[in-house]
Amino acid sequence: MSNSLEINQVDELYFPNIIPDEELVIQQNNYENIVNQFKNNNLETWKKLALENLIWEKPFTRVLDDSNAPFYKWFDDGELSISYNCIDKHLKHNSNKVAFISVDNEGLSTEINYKELHSKVCQLANGLLSLGLKKGDRAIIYLSHSVETIIAMHACIRIGVIHSVVFAGFSAQALSDRIKDIDSSVIITANGQKRGDKTIITKNIVDEALAILNNEHNNKKVIVLNKIEIQINMNKFIDIWWHDLTMNMDNRIEPIVTESEHPLFVLYTSGSTGKPKGVVHSSAGYLLGVIHSLKLAFAVKDDDIFWCTADTGWITGHSYSCYGPLSLGITQVIYEGIPTYPNHSIYWDIIQKYKVTVIYTAPTVVRLHIKLDSQLPRNYDLSSLRLIAICGEPINPDAWKWLYSVVGNNCCSVLDTWWQTETGSVIITPISNVTKLKAGSCTFAIPGIDIGVINDYGELLNNQTKGYLVIKNPFPSQIRNIWQDSSRFLKTYFIKQSTGEFYYLTGDSSIIDKDGYCWIVGRTDDVLNVSAHRLGSVEIESVVAIHSNVAECAIVGVPDEIKGQAIFLFVVCKENILDTNQENQNIMKNEIIQLVAKKIGPIAKPDYIKFCENLPKTRSGKIVRRLLKDIACGVEINQDISTLEDQSVISILRNN
Repeated sequence: MSNSLEINQVDELYFPNIIPDEELVIQQNNYENIVNQFKNNNLETWKKLALENLIWEKPFTRVLDDSNAPFYKWFDDGELSISYNCIDKHLKHNSNKVAFISVDNEGLSTEINYKELHSKVCQLANGLLSLGLKKGDRAIIYLSHSVETIIAMHACIRIGVIHSVVFAGFSAQALSDRIKDIDSSVIITANGQKRGDKTIITKNIVDEALAILNNEHNNKKVIVLNKIEIQINMNKFIDIWWHDLTMNMDNRIEPIVTESEHPLFVLYTSGSTGKPKGVVHSSAGYLLGVIHSLKLAFAVKDDDIFWCTADTGWITGHSYSCYGPLSLGITQVIYEGIPTYPNHSIYWDIIQKYKVTVIYTAPTVVRLHIKLDSQLPRNYDLSSLRLIAICGEPINPDAWKWLYSVVGNNCCSVLDTWWQTETGSVIITPISNVTKLKAGSCTFAIPGIDIGVINDYGELLNNQTKGYLVIKNPFPSQIRNIWQDSSRFLKTYFIKQSTGEFYYLTGDSSIIDKDGYCWIVGRTDDVLNVSAHRLGSVEIESVVAIHSNVAECAIVGVPDEIKGQAIFLFVVCKENILDTNQENQNIMKNEIIQLVAKKIGPIAKPDYIKFCENLPKTRSGKIVRRLLKDIACGVEINQDISTLEDQSVISILRNN
């Protein structure tokens, strides 16, 4: 296993300090105190945080039940209401505070305060009860990223219904698979939605999904939000308009109290096999993990304007739009559109107009804006920003520095956060105003989390040695199970040590440098074995991204009789090179090859380079490399592509 960390040996440290000295000292002391508390007694500290940050109907007496590890239970004899913890507790003192600034596809905004949010949630919750739903039932939510989606999520949990949000760009087949797997009693959708200049008739996709199921699920109800001006077919036996359902409903209903381990939601995520997994999250432990990360790493304040750009159909939208910020009474921006519509400056317009203080986005969005116009942010007043956070996949150092210097004007902390659908909340992250930053590193595990790097035999490795990233201790917000597939849960996520402890397998390769900073190298199936040298795809990609005409790139390995694996590089250019002559393309290919050879070594030079207009990505911004590998190998794609933002990318890549 190669120990090279050449491209990541960034010695320059970044530490913006734009807050008063006394406030800085408080934050740093708070961090040091909680680090020491976790070191002295991990479980006692989680207990303290659970009592401080959650309102309990029935206090717990047991912090962690690990008798059936790794099916861990946290605070399991306690009871609480997540809906109360996110909405009701703010009504006494902050009912008129704006909960959401909702910006629609055209850039027009409306506001909803906590009192109005509470009323709308209660009305829909009462409507769901009138349809016969009860605690433990399941609901599919198939809506665009909007305040209505969050209202639907909270209406479900208010009566103990387990929700599963499905990204409203998924196909009918993908939707039907999820409806069937979770056996939902109701589907909450809309007549249609606008996405950029496109109109998507969402209700038709739901109808098609139910048709695929035939009579197998003919007792389901479909609640339809009248989202846009468009005519649709309504089946009088199963379809009901949202406004009709809620019109005469009481705007009050006491939230149901559930056990701490009651499933809050099931969220489907792609697996290495392409078959989605239904990730099950608990109630109390999940919310505690999200709150812990927001208060410590993001250092959220009462007057923050928080904008998480992720769609609610993904875990980031769950944790950092629907649950975490609401539980802390924060005002949020919800933008329903895309980064390029109605113009390329929409993100900067929103930050400037609403004085956003914290933005949480994805490296894909960052690279897109660099490609569109890297200097455009300088034309806007972004001085309200105090923190920029990113997640979804590793970010190359140059893109990180662009965020820091151009968007943040050298005055913002840039938090490169690492976590997963399965972890529920941020796991590895810098701490705002505390951690000295290295461009491209997610830095250190958040207090309460113990990470490590292991080899093929499960043995812990020393720093500066590449291996497989693991979480060594159980933590409250982690996945509880895979829906109806406990054996897959065990096989996929855990390795048992000789001591009897279970390590959580993240599926990522990483290295911890000499200073203890963590660097994500790539997915374990993205690690290339070239002539007995293990090369991380992200390592090579970060070097390729240095080229002045590279907007985005992705590396996959293809079989090679001599070397074991050859390196296949897909490149999206800032300036279109596809329409130029072959000589220009060859020049750029040679420049990339020489750049990689210089920065990493001849062993890492790409064997094949393919220029393209776009890469297959999920809506959360992750490049789907398993599909790129099939394309590079020229094999038929039989994998699930329902999670792709734009499925047409596949056919374009295959035909080009």
